[in-house]
Amino acid sequence: MNLAEIQAALREEGLDGWLFFDHHRRDPLAYRVLKFTPNSIVSRRWYYFVPAHDEPRGLVHRIEAQTLAELPGEMSTYASWGEMVNGVRKLVGGSKRIAMQYSPKCAVPYVAMVDAGTVELIREIGVEIATSANLVQYFEARWSKAQLERHLEAGRRMDRIRREAFERIGAKLHAAEHVTEWDIQQFIVGRYREEGLFADHAPDIAVNANASNPHYEPKQNACSAIRKGDIVLIDMFAKLDQPDAVYYDITWMAFCGPQAPSALERVFHIVREARDRAIRYVEDAVAAKRELCGYEVDDAARSFIREQGFAEYFFHRLGHSIGPEVHGTGANMDNLETHDERKVIPGTCFSIEPGIYLPEFGVRSEVNVFVDENSARVTGEKQEAVVLIQ
Repeated sequence: MNLAEIQAALREEGLDGWLFFDHHRRDPLAYRVLKFTPNSIVSRRWYYFVPAHDEPRGLVHRIEAQTLAELPGEMSTYASWGEMVNGVRKLVGGSKRIAMQYSPKCAVPYVAMVDAGTVELIREIGVEIATSANLVQYFEARWSKAQLERHLEAGRRMDRIRREAFERIGAKLHAAEHVTEWDIQQFIVGRYREEGLFADHAPDIAVNANASNPHYEPKQNACSAIRKGDIVLIDMFAKLDQPDAVYYDITWMAFCGPQAPSALERVFHIVREARDRAIRYVEDAVAAKRELCGYEVDDAARSFIREQGFAEYFFHRLGHSIGPEVHGTGANMDNLETHDERKVIPGTCFSIEPGIYLPEFGVRSEVNVFVDENSARVTGEKQEAVVLIQ
């Protein structure tokens, strides 16, 4: 645990401390931020308080007194309910406002780990609880230089595989061979293995109306054939099969024929412009060193889609944090599903993926954006026109 760094972040947030709490390992964030592994089973509640100043301190059950042994600070014990309540009161004594893994109205479910009863307990003690969402992002979502390099390398391999997947569809159609969404999905999965990539879920290959389901998943016995005249969406996400690697996540569109239909072209151009407006908004804010929140980026894209008359057909957030899990713990670009007020901070990466999902077909264009101290950049290839598969 980097105590000095945690305390500096607490002071910057204007908080008196950060109270960590767990029972039966329900809060993986606590273990990752504190960088420890319990020395016993966790069948009883433990509390660990890091104040903005002074030494941290903990509270553990007597039969699991070694749970927090790896962490610095004085450890108190309890056995009865009353002892626990008094112990927690002493633990946070003198504090007015502290952070916990709590999110008002569950606006950020990624950090909403503390149960309602524990929140009630702390409030009854007379302490205000603030969300730890920004703190968690600071300690969880920032990438190291090595992680960025792994992301870029995964992107180079995946962009190559994506081109090969479209080419494979073309070859099959040219040879008049039967090919399905599932066939192309399995081709990509095989290429992942060959290229040293890992994904916790298979890619999404969707044609026509199937592409209007953002989480469509073809199965061998439940998928569509890909034919000439079809619209094809490929959503791919993977990372290097190495420790501490982070994901690369993209979506591209294609049409099986020499000329995309005008309806597809129009919708694609709207989605592309919405994507690019959001990218420019981020680039300008970072260059100007202006504080930027996730909801603002969503607004930059969604407002354009609304102006074009397609608001009801864009029904998911604009983007999500990216990390060791494809949906990371940093700020999401979201002012639809939630009002994400978390700051976009240097060292983090997120997707920008506007979509329009009509009854006949869906269109999405997804890129990854990495932000550092001075700039923001798209980390891989950016689709500018519908791919024509001939």
